[in-house]
Amino acid sequence: MEDGIYRYTRYFEREVLRKRTYLEKRLCVRVIENPVLVRRQADGRYCFWAAVPEMGGRYLRVVTLEDRVTIHNAFLDRGLRR
Repeated sequence: MEDGIYRYTRYFEREVLRKRTYLEKRLCVRVIENPVLVRRQADGRYCFWAAVPEMGGRYLRVVTLEDRVTIHNAFLDRGLRR
């Protein structure tokens, strides 16, 4: 896991991590590096999904900017069905 290559938006640092106390940066990086699904949004951002054992196997969705290394948002995705 190469946490050093990843960046974080101000929104992620100030809002997402504060509101979603279950999140850790290392989990977000792990999802990006080992996704089960990746999709590009219409606005150019990317969504990465992976099951996270530490969260009971639920899927974490991590949203990056177009560069795929700047993390902007992350949340448990209750709607993902595999």
